Amino acid sequence: MTITAETWKKLDRWLVVLIALHTFAVGAGLLLVPEWALSFGGWESIPPPFFPRQAGIFHFILGIGYLAEHRKLGTVSLLVMAKTFAVVFLLGTAVFGGAPWFVPFAGVIDGAMALAALLVNRHAAHPAEIVD
Repeated sequence: MTITAETWKKLDRWLVVLIALHTFAVGAGLLLVPEWALSFGGWESIPPPFFPRQAGIFHFILGIGYLAEHRKLGTVSLLVMAKTFAVVFLLGTAVFGGAPWFVPFAGVIDGAMALAALLVNRHAAHPAEIVD
């Protein structure tokens, strides 16, 4: 089956939107219900709400950045960079820091999102290079 250039572009656009929505959902959880979000993730002790709420706002800024970059330039550099740093941080913390279950899970999910965004965006930007 051959995927057309237009289909790659639509998939690219929707993938960035879905990843941004995921980022907004994480941000909303940390901002609006930080105690529940951290408890759900496996943390036994909950820090003062300021710190998870700050992380929540940061997620909103990143999600907006993903959408703005893709809309203006058609690229996913910020998304791939942020997710790659997240993977290194999350998996490194899981290995060396004794983090709860959610940390390595989030690292794997962020890695999958970065890889998918990178590959789909590459195909959308250079459809003639795709070999079926």
